[in-house]
Amino acid sequence: KRYVRKGIPLEHRARVWMAVSGAQAQMDQNPGYYHQLLQGESSPSLEEAIRTDLNRTFPDNVRFRKTAEPCLQRTLYNVLLAYALHNPGVGYCQGMNFIAGYLILITKSEEESFWLLDALVGRILPDYYSPAMLGLKTDQEVLAELVRMKLPAVAALMDGHGVLWTLLVSRWFICLFVDILPVETVLRIWDCLFNEGSKIIFRVALTLIKQHQAFILEASSIPDICDKFKQITKGDFVTECHTFMQKIFSEPGSLSMTTITRLRENCRAALLAQG
Repeated sequence: KRYVRKGIPLEHRARVWMAVSGAQAQMDQNPGYYHQLLQGESSPSLEEAIRTDLNRTFPDNVRFRKTAEPCLQRTLYNVLLAYALHNPGVGYCQGMNFIAGYLILITKSEEESFWLLDALVGRILPDYYSPAMLGLKTDQEVLAELVRMKLPAVAALMDGHGVLWTLLVSRWFICLFVDILPVETVLRIWDCLFNEGSKIIFRVALTLIKQHQAFILEASSIPDICDKFKQITKGDFVTECHTFMQKIFSEPGSLSMTTITRLRENCRAALLAQG
């Protein structure tokens, strides 16, 4: 765990992610499965939904442009289509394109990217991308509860303005900080995400909020709060990834999986009761 928290060297990252996430074991147990999926039947509406998002995925990265050779857009399309056919309960959901795009850049392998996406969507982030997005909504509420416990002044500001947390942080969860935090910082977060699971997302979110608490508390309106939450993901604090990673394990204090599981159960029950 300590080795992974210090950052996996880039040349070993794909191999370590595959091992610690269980993706390698799945791939070994299902030889040829990925290629079979791509030969299966899919629906025009699914293909269209994926195609629509291809041009929006990292438009500034030359390797994702239509003219690139090899064109990673095609690779991305294949991975997303295969995953939608593999997990029809989820299908394709916006946000997955960014995650799959990063996986492709790191692994340089379609098949490995598919199995890592499966590890994330199927096991590490339960129910984030299903049509009802119950897991995502639950975890946003869990974050709100953690802020109430650890940063009551920020919670009071939110409650005072009636701000919904989903307005502020849904992209943090859906995109796993891709296109929100700097690339190297995201990769360091993902090192821990694959190894330690989803509680790392709460550590990152709490650290961003705690570090900028005074700045956030200056807000006097809902647009102001939204703007401040955009700004706290930029600047030196998030660019210095070594210091940032040390902070996420010290700033939020203790954060056990037992606590998170309990909060998830309570928040999920409350959401289901609301219908």
